[in-house]
Amino acid sequence: MRESDDIQGDVIAGFKKDQMTLLFLKFEDAARARTWVKRLEPQVSTTRQVATFNAAFRKAREASGGDDPKALKATWLNVSFTYEGLRELTGKDPLPSAKAGSGLEAFKQGSDKRALGDTGDSSPENWLFGDGKGQTVHAVLTVASDTVQDLHTAVTEQREACAQAKIVIVFQQNGATLPGTRRGKEHFGFKDGVSEPGVLGFDEPDPAKPEYVKGKHGTRLIPAGEFVLGHDRVDGGPHEAPDWAGNGTFQVVRRLAQDVPGFWAQVGVQLKVLKKAKVVPAEATSEWLAARFVGRWRSGAPVAKCPNADMPSSALAGEDNDFGFRNDPEGYTTPLFSHLRKSNPRDGLQEEPGHPPLDENPVMDRRRIIRRGAPYGAPFDPASEGPGGPDSPRGLLFVCYQSDLVQQFEFIQKSWIDSTAFPPNRPKKPGPDAMVGAAGTVSYETPGTTTELSLSQFVATEGSVYAFVPSLTTLRHLGDGRLTDKLPSDVRPTDSFLPIPDLQRDKGKSWYWAYGTGSVGPVCRTISIADGDEHLDVRERPDRPLTTWPCYAGVTKVDAILPVPDEQRINGRSRFWLFHTAEGRQVYRRISIADGAESGLPPEQAGAIDLPDRQLSAWASFSGIERVDAFLPVPDMQRVGGKSYYWVFHTMMGRQVYRLISVADGAMHQDALERGDRGLDLWRSLAGITRVDEFLAVPDMQRINGLSLFWVFHQDKYRIIVIRDGSAHEDQITVEDRPLTMWKSLTG
Repeated sequence: MRESDDIQGDVIAGFKKDQMTLLFLKFEDAARARTWVKRLEPQVSTTRQVATFNAAFRKAREASGGDDPKALKATWLNVSFTYEGLRELTGKDPLPSAKAGSGLEAFKQGSDKRALGDTGDSSPENWLFGDGKGQTVHAVLTVASDTVQDLHTAVTEQREACAQAKIVIVFQQNGATLPGTRRGKEHFGFKDGVSEPGVLGFDEPDPAKPEYVKGKHGTRLIPAGEFVLGHDRVDGGPHEAPDWAGNGTFQVVRRLAQDVPGFWAQVGVQLKVLKKAKVVPAEATSEWLAARFVGRWRSGAPVAKCPNADMPSSALAGEDNDFGFRNDPEGYTTPLFSHLRKSNPRDGLQEEPGHPPLDENPVMDRRRIIRRGAPYGAPFDPASEGPGGPDSPRGLLFVCYQSDLVQQFEFIQKSWIDSTAFPPNRPKKPGPDAMVGAAGTVSYETPGTTTELSLSQFVATEGSVYAFVPSLTTLRHLGDGRLTDKLPSDVRPTDSFLPIPDLQRDKGKSWYWAYGTGSVGPVCRTISIADGDEHLDVRERPDRPLTTWPCYAGVTKVDAILPVPDEQRINGRSRFWLFHTAEGRQVYRRISIADGAESGLPPEQAGAIDLPDRQLSAWASFSGIERVDAFLPVPDMQRVGGKSYYWVFHTMMGRQVYRLISVADGAMHQDALERGDRGLDLWRSLAGITRVDEFLAVPDMQRINGLSLFWVFHQDKYRIIVIRDGSAHEDQITVEDRPLTMWKSLTG
C-alpha cells in the first residue's frame, strides 16, 4: 500500500505541510470540467510519492537535530468530488441504488441534509460553502506546500486553470500551521493530531505488539479497509461500494470557527463553580480544568498519565498514545465528557457501570477516522486590534477520511460527541463533548459527588462538504465522463449509421438506421435527431434483426457505410456501399434503399442488393487497406467537378491511419488515391483518440458560414468536431468527450 500510485497521497500518507488551501469548486460547463479533470490528473499526488518524500524529510530532520530541512520541499495536490460533482461529470446518477441508511446514501444526500447538530449559528443557511443551494460545491481541490510562496504560486496556477474551464471558485479556504510556540496546536492552545491511527499494510507493526505501530507506543494498527474502499476492514471483507470506488475514500470537510476568548472565559466560570462545590483542588487553575475538558494538556500529554500538571519539556509526552481509560471507568481523572473520551473511548467504554470494558477491536477500531486539516486565521491576541483580535475569523479546517460516512464520522459526531447520554447507562448523563460538542449540561464526577456544569458552545460550523476522493484510475475515467472502463449494460455501441434518404431534415428531424450487435446477432434500430442547439435524439424503433431485409443477407456486422454520391434519391431509390466482414476478410457490396423504407414497405421492396460482395482490391484507392473503419466526407468537396472526396480511416499494423480518396460520378464511379496514409496526430480535433469508430454529420450544421460539424464516436465516448472549408480544412474540437450514455437513442 505504501507503494500505491492509485490512492491519492493525502489519504494514508498525509501531506503534512505547513501551508494548505482548499478550493471549493462549481462546474458551469460539464464538458470543460471533464477536460480540466484530464489536465489535473497527472498533477495529483499519489501515496507512493508522498510517503517517499515524508520518509526522506523525516530522516533529514533527525539528522539535523530536529530542524526542518530547507532543501526538501514539495507541493502536493489532491481532488475530491461531491455526489453532484460526479453526476455533472458523468451525466448520470453515480449511485442509483444506494441503500437507505448507508454511507453511500449519506454521501448522496450531502452533509447539509444530515442531522449533525448544525443548528442555530451553525445552520447550513449560514454556511460559506456546501449549503446545497447558492453555494453548491462540485469538487474540492486540496493544495499543500511547505512555504507561503510555493503555495501562492500553485494556487494561482490552479485558479487560472479553473477560469479557463469555466469553473467557479465558490470559496477559498486557507490554512496554516500556527507560528512559534503554537506550532502543532489548534487555536484553543492544545496540541492537535496526536491520536491518529496507524494503517495496516502502510505502517510497520511493532514486532512485540503487532496490533500497534512500531515506534508509536499506543497507536493501534487499523485495517486499511476502514479508510480505503476495496480493502479488508475490521469485520473482514471490504465495505459495500461500487467497483469504481476501489482505492477511493470519502472525505468530510468542515470549517469550524473557534471562539477562543469565549472558551477560556467559560473554563474560568466553570472552575469557580467546581471550587465552590469543593470538588477540585484549591490550587486548580484554568489550565488544569481546560486539560480535563480536552483530555490532554496543551503539550499533548494525556491527563490519564499526568493528572496533576503538564509535561511541556517532554517531547515524548506530546506524542503519547500509550494509555487508556480502563482504570478510570467513572471519569474521575479524565472526565467522560472530555473531548478525548467522547471522540475515542479507547479501552474505557462500558455498556453500563460495573460491566467489563468493551474490546477496542472491533468496537472502537471500526469507528476510527484519519484526520487531516489545519488551523485557519491568526492566533488570538487579546491586545491586538488587527487579525489577532477577538472578532477576527479563526478556527479549524477539519478534514477526515473514512470508508463509511455513517458508521465512522457521523457515528462519532452524533452518537458520541453530541450525545448527552454517551457513555451509555450512567446514573447521570455525561453530557456533550466539552470542547467541540453542542451546548448542554455535563456531569463532573468525583467520588460520591456529581456536579453539573452548564456549557455553551464555542465551536460553530461555517461550511461542510461530503466528497469522494477517487483513485487515480477512476479520476482518469472521470476525465472521459465515466466512472469505469466498462460500458454500461444498457448502452448498445453502434458500428455504423445510415442516413435514411427520404427522412433527412424532415419536419426538423433527421432519421438514421443505427447498426450494432444485439442479443439475437446483428441488428438495426431507427433513431432520429432533431435540429437545434440540443440536437435531441430519440429511439424511434427498437432493434430489428438484419435478416429481416434481403439486402443484408449474410452480413454479420456492418463495418462502414458510404453513400454513392450521385445516386441519392434517383427515381425513389438511394444507393450505398456497405462494408462488412465475411470469412475473416472485409468485403463490400452495393445496396439500394427505397424511399418509404421506414414507412412500412415490405422488406423485399425496401432494400435490395445491387452488386454482390466484392474484394476491397476492386477499389484502386484502397491499395494496402485490409479493413475500412470509417469514412468522413470532405464537406466542401462533394460533387465538385464531378468528384466527391473522402477521408478514409483504416487500421494498418494495429494503428489507425487515414488517407484521402476521390470517387467520380458516373456508372463506373472511378476512384483515386489523392493523398497517402497519415497518422491521426495531424488532426487537432482527434487528440487523444487512437481509433475512430464512426463519424456522423450533424444534420443542420453542414457548411454553415464555412463550417461543418461532426460527431466522432470512439469506444464508449463521443465528441463534436468542426471542419472549416478551404484547402487546409482546419479542424478543432468544439465539444470535448462525453459518455455515450448521453445518447438516449442508443440506450436501452
